[in-house]
Amino acid sequence: MLNNKKPLVLFLLLCTGLTAGCATSPPSNPGDICSIFREKKGWYGKAKDAEEKWGSPIPTMMAVLHQESRFVHDARPPRTKILGFIPGPRPSDAYGYPQALDSTWRSYQRAASRYGADRDDFGDAIDFVGWYNNTSQRQCRIRPDDTYHLYLAYHEGHGGFNRRTFRSKSWLKKVSHKVSAQAQTYQRQLAGCESSLKRRKRFLGIF
Repeated sequence: MLNNKKPLVLFLLLCTGLTAGCATSPPSNPGDICSIFREKKGWYGKAKDAEEKWGSPIPTMMAVLHQESRFVHDARPPRTKILGFIPGPRPSDAYGYPQALDSTWRSYQRAASRYGADRDDFGDAIDFVGWYNNTSQRQCRIRPDDTYHLYLAYHEGHGGFNRRTFRSKSWLKKVSHKVSAQAQTYQRQLAGCESSLKRRKRFLGIF
């Protein structure tokens, strides 16, 4: 009997591992928001919840996550190089989908009363981006649909944005334009598929 059970146990362990891998793998087409939400069951619902809670448009929040991590759940900044080839320390403790710093994440957990939130969980990550953008709207007087300036505030911090620390960073302005363009692309794509995503969300909510 024991020998007969071993193959079954191994099979179940293998299935569990494969399921976990699929759950955390990045979407196969990160440039298409409809493809992302169709592939990643539950992501649209989490994004919609964050949009309704914080007033930050889904395309803007998704464009920020796309830029920060390409939707890799455990992303970290690349290590520096010592003497050009020896792996050195990482430039910061940024981590996860939103590439949030430890200190910023703790501020979010306290402010939003989400002490169990994790940066490598998509629902928590997009809620964080929504919270941060909402704070940028209030502290930096940025419109909720102004992805360009919202990303500048996301990168520089609210104090840095208000001091205009980005003015001398031409590279950062280029990145912000890129994020803004991605948000516009996501907006056009979402307009064509959101009705079906909403229907699926309502259907799944029944069970």
